Amino acid sequence: MNGAQSLIGTLIQSEVEVCFTNPGTSEMHFVAALDREPDMRAVLVLFEGVATGAADGYARMSGKPAANLLHLGPGLANGLANLHNAKKARSPVVNIVGDHASYHQLLEAPLTSDVKAFAAPVSHWIKSSPNGAEVGHDAAAAVRAANSNGGQIASLILPADTAWTPAHDYGVYRAPPSLMPPPAAAIEKISALLANGKNTVILMTGHALRARGVEAASRIAAKSGAKILADTFNARTERGAGRYAIARLPYFAEQIVETLAGTEQLIIVGSQSPVSFFAYPDIPNYLVPEGCATYVLATHGEDMVGALEAVAEEIGAPQDPPGKMDLIRPDLANGGDIATAVWAAMAHYMPDNSIIVDEATTSGIASEMFLANAPQHDYLQLTGGSIGIGLPLSLGASIACPDRKVICGHGDGGAMYTLQALWSQARENCDVVNIIFSNRKYMILEIEIMRVGAENVGPKALDMFDLGRPNLDWCQLAGGMGVHAMRASNVDEVNEAMAHCMSNKGPHLIEVII
Repeated sequence: MNGAQSLIGTLIQSEVEVCFTNPGTSEMHFVAALDREPDMRAVLVLFEGVATGAADGYARMSGKPAANLLHLGPGLANGLANLHNAKKARSPVVNIVGDHASYHQLLEAPLTSDVKAFAAPVSHWIKSSPNGAEVGHDAAAAVRAANSNGGQIASLILPADTAWTPAHDYGVYRAPPSLMPPPAAAIEKISALLANGKNTVILMTGHALRARGVEAASRIAAKSGAKILADTFNARTERGAGRYAIARLPYFAEQIVETLAGTEQLIIVGSQSPVSFFAYPDIPNYLVPEGCATYVLATHGEDMVGALEAVAEEIGAPQDPPGKMDLIRPDLANGGDIATAVWAAMAHYMPDNSIIVDEATTSGIASEMFLANAPQHDYLQLTGGSIGIGLPLSLGASIACPDRKVICGHGDGGAMYTLQALWSQARENCDVVNIIFSNRKYMILEIEIMRVGAENVGPKALDMFDLGRPNLDWCQLAGGMGVHAMRASNVDEVNEAMAHCMSNKGPHLIEVII
């Protein structure tokens, strides 16, 4: 057995069953070792940012890490943006990053780099294995780290000679402790605060947004009068008919200030005190109202759902308060705004238990209106603000849940960052409907340049947000990567395309001309 074989065997024994790969010369022994482990599914991607985004989607839906096999420091660097998003989502991910052989690193070959320095900003755990005999042990430790503290990024750096030098056995995986229960004192304190009559907001994210957590929070709200809110962007929310809805904080700082106005006490569940997405002249960036006291019920490393349920019991909250969403499949639009028609058609046709990936930015405003009463679904968002995760996230979610329809709403500008994910969706026969909102511009930046108070905004500045000249042709782009594509330039064509794609297994792409 060599180090490469020890790695793959250890990952399998540690219940890491999928590896998103974009390897190079330094990883060839690890690639060869895949053939010895039939239980490891290897998914080839054409860009490392697709690998890291897909690992995030897989983790969000499976609850366990996938591995990424990346080529040296530059390969890792290509994946950093979506590792940033995965870190903000608290997704467990194991990065396997090749490096030059230990005796080659001092020669300053062209691809020599400081891999640890690339990994540090997006990793909770980093280790470089010294030899093949240590690879299995280190791989087991990486998986344990990824599964710890509510989900972490672990980066294992493997010099090429660790792959071909001897290893004696597989590493022994030790499961990390379960999520810690919040201290009893926190349960008691929050329960008492909810009885003091003050204007209270409970702000939640992470696992608290699973159906059980939102139901417990809804019970608390029914008893205490507290207002429950989710973060603006969340890793995964269980929503739809038969579940309780939860409103999200709006995006713009002024809207958050208005939403939280009058709040006297803010209770945090897995989140943080709200701040603006960016700083703007003459607009607050720390958005907790003046005089509002902030308290923490549970952190992301603690059992947030259990904490909410304990508080609900402590205050005598009703078991089944009103407010569960009824199933409403809206009528198809017969005119009006085409982006709104997309979300109406989605809610009209989507199967039960779908997975919605939302990176639609300005075209997603109507999503809340139609999805709240749609069939039960999981709702995945861009968590770290680095655009271009929607297509890879959909790839990973589909591989984690192959029997569920995945529907991705994506702005055209962000989708161009990682359009290579379409090829992997086709190669893996993923049942994904990719909806590209093609307004042929970075619309959000047209809004933001006005909000930041930039002066002398003229045609040259606005041209930096224009995706025309030439127009992107998403049907040709998708077709060239093996994905069936349709174009919709009016509401009737939206309805027709959605009916076809929802009733036929994907992958599909619908280009919606805005």
